[in-house]
Amino acid sequence: MCGNNMSAPLPAIVPAARKATAAVIFLHGLGDTGHGWAEAFGGIRIPHVKYICPHAPTMPVTLNMRMSMPSWFDIYSLSPNAEEDESGIKRASDNLKTMIDQEVKNGIPSHRIILGGFSQGGALSLYTALTSQQKLAGVVALSCWLPLRNAFPQAAAGGGDTNKDVTVLQCHGEADPLVPFSFGSRTAEKLRSLLGPEKVLFKAYPGLPHSACPEVRTKCIL
Repeated sequence: MCGNNMSAPLPAIVPAARKATAAVIFLHGLGDTGHGWAEAFGGIRIPHVKYICPHAPTMPVTLNMRMSMPSWFDIYSLSPNAEEDESGIKRASDNLKTMIDQEVKNGIPSHRIILGGFSQGGALSLYTALTSQQKLAGVVALSCWLPLRNAFPQAAAGGGDTNKDVTVLQCHGEADPLVPFSFGSRTAEKLRSLLGPEKVLFKAYPGLPHSACPEVRTKCIL
């Protein structure tokens, strides 16, 4: 699933305890896998919700001296105006949209599907939601940023502005040393300009580094 090749293993899935009528698709961060998030969701799940935690394919990452690791797309730098892997981001987003389409075929309406992610995974979730032609229930974006932000609002038109009023929950630690808090606050400003101030909730967590505390993880459920 997702990324520059299709070699990634099948997603980690927490099945619904009864008939699934909603789903959360949650993407992990750089260098991680979906297993940890699936385990976390298993402890806080809602009975009618299916939790899907894909694994990114392994690829060289420029930011980390071209070392190979699980990554949704390449990252060149974390500076605010760094060049971005546009083709990789779009390819990964297309693969995520295919996963959404598959869940719709499985009987879960798209408006009952939440996209979410942490760090790089949250970034991909935001980009995908804004460019998707499927109407989504919302986005949970943890410690992340909006990729290709200068392409919006034009990029959203490619999805027919389907999610122009989607609800976004953003959470970011004020002590994040990897994805600076300023990235999150600027992303919230951009999202509010695209979706409307009432559609974006940005929660700051004093003292929280680049991680998700139990309170933040609990917010990821429907």
